[in-house]
Amino acid sequence: MIVRAVIVGILIVAFAAPVFADQKSRGVDRREHRQKERIKQGVKTGELTKEEAKGLVQEQREIRAKEREMKSDGTFTKEERKDLQQDLNEASKNIQEQKHDEQTR
Repeated sequence: MIVRAVIVGILIVAFAAPVFADQKSRGVDRREHRQKERIKQGVKTGELTKEEAKGLVQEQREIRAKEREMKSDGTFTKEERKDLQQDLNEASKNIQEQKHDEQTR
């Protein structure tokens, strides 16, 4: 029970920083949010182990850092969005695989 609370706490802290994005990045932001929710749900149901969740959360952090860097020059181009969407596709695939593998808590 305590482990679950710790994991949920880690996830909340990891995703607490809201991104105030412009119109062009709404799709990216929505996907990031949905993936965060999928990870939280996987922890809650026991589909994800502590180590799996940590790896998936780290992957999400890296994507957000990449997005911040792309936006740091004041623009967010179509090519940059496409690149982030590809990263999010890979992250989504990783969440799916980890949630449906044989490992459980």
